[in-house]
Amino acid sequence: MLLQDTVTRTAQTRPEAIALVSGSARLTYGELDALSNRTARLLNHLGCRKGDRVALLLPKSIPAIVGMLAALKLGAVYVPLDTASPAARLGKIIDVCQPKFILSTTPGTALLTTLKAERCIGDDIQVGWLEDSRPTTPHFSIAFDWRDCLSTSAAPLAGNTTDADPAHILFTSGSTGTPKGVVITHRSVAHFLEWATRYFGTAASDRISCHPPLHFDLSTFDIYGTFLAGAELHLLPPDTNLLPTTLAAFIRDRELTQWFSVPAALKYMASFDVLRQNDFPALKRILWCGEALPVPTLIYWMQRLPHATFTNLYGPTETTIASSYYTVPRSPSSETAGIPIGMACDGEDLLVLDDSLATVSPGTVGELYIAGVGLSPGYWRDPEKTASVFIEWKGRRIYKTGDLAKTGPDGLIYLLGRSDTQIKSRGYRIELGEIETALQSLVGVRECAVVAIPSSGFEGNAICCAYVSGSPGDGSPTQLCKQLARLLPPYMLPSHWTHFDKLPLNGNGKIDRPLLRRQFQEIIAQTTSARS
Repeated sequence: MLLQDTVTRTAQTRPEAIALVSGSARLTYGELDALSNRTARLLNHLGCRKGDRVALLLPKSIPAIVGMLAALKLGAVYVPLDTASPAARLGKIIDVCQPKFILSTTPGTALLTTLKAERCIGDDIQVGWLEDSRPTTPHFSIAFDWRDCLSTSAAPLAGNTTDADPAHILFTSGSTGTPKGVVITHRSVAHFLEWATRYFGTAASDRISCHPPLHFDLSTFDIYGTFLAGAELHLLPPDTNLLPTTLAAFIRDRELTQWFSVPAALKYMASFDVLRQNDFPALKRILWCGEALPVPTLIYWMQRLPHATFTNLYGPTETTIASSYYTVPRSPSSETAGIPIGMACDGEDLLVLDDSLATVSPGTVGELYIAGVGLSPGYWRDPEKTASVFIEWKGRRIYKTGDLAKTGPDGLIYLLGRSDTQIKSRGYRIELGEIETALQSLVGVRECAVVAIPSSGFEGNAICCAYVSGSPGDGSPTQLCKQLARLLPPYMLPSHWTHFDKLPLNGNGKIDRPLLRRQFQEIIAQTTSARS
């Protein structure tokens, strides 16, 4: 199955069915199919060919979805760009992927101007403008706009794309400062979609959220899972995230039947207590992925929405959307209960291995590796990085996740944190995730993140806690440390505490731990300097 075919099939059988809803705008499957056909033909006429990259400098919007489908229909590979990223970072991505076209709209004008001025966009890269009106004084040339698309034939292009071909490249953070481009094929996405729509029972009557940004792989499931079922996709505008009441109102007013996001959005709504008892009566499924959902947050949601199912999905970008799943059968009885990542999705394997790549016994901590159809071919034009994490094991290709895990007595996989968040302090091995879990059970803590900073002192690593209190005046560090001491041994207690009104998030909506580490390093340095 090719991803663009998910739209075409419904357009042929139910052309008047609503495919996309963005604000007050609605687009049917017939309109979406025709408009993406026109755009694909125009791109092709202007020299875009199979395998070329088409960068999308677009906010989450109807034009962005049209641009994705148009690129796929001519056999190109689309690259979603984060419009909230600085031009310097986008310039690195453009340099790596070397797109034939950049598609944009008014919100991208300033970035395009900067990128052109800094020569990140050469004369060989054309700009397509997915609006009727072009900028009045552009500092970059525009090859076409919507009006040109609408005057182009809506007949589909005859393509020779196979499901083994790349569909898109998603750029993630790189340790060297240059983002890594994860190549995702049609086949790996299609396999997950076929399993997921079957498992969740997705139907044409569903109204599905699209909350994550388009450069984050969770949105891939939202978009193409919706289209595969012939359902409605509801795009959340960025300003919806500013207030938890607005997020809740969106779910309520749109009568969404499926919600999928990173845990931060669920925590945000729970921390401000915006859910009513038996709220969102149309909502059938709540899914999360990307990081662990605090158990107190899960209990809050499950108690208020007894009619919904709650599923934890797990999987790095390199293994396509998700590799494992666990549907929570009932509200946890304890706020410190462990929630597993569960079992492998169809076609995937979860392997817990030791340092010598031997399988560990149940209950023993090892590193999690993933095998199966979801594995990416690797990083775009970077064989060295690809070879460092995609390795051969017993005749199979497996991916090294960097996550620590164990198999529980129930046969399910439990995630224990990152291998790079396992530290030694005072000679003890400590999982920072265990400290976070204990903190999240405290009444005075709404949100928290624990990071470690290398220390010249006897402890080796200073444990630092960033937290948001439950209510004004709740929980001083001294009080919280005293409560935490009832749950953890002394060597696991944070030595540095900083209160935040809201924890910083990165572009994918996850807690920005590198930023927190830098902030704690500055705080510790200032404290040390003042003492001396």
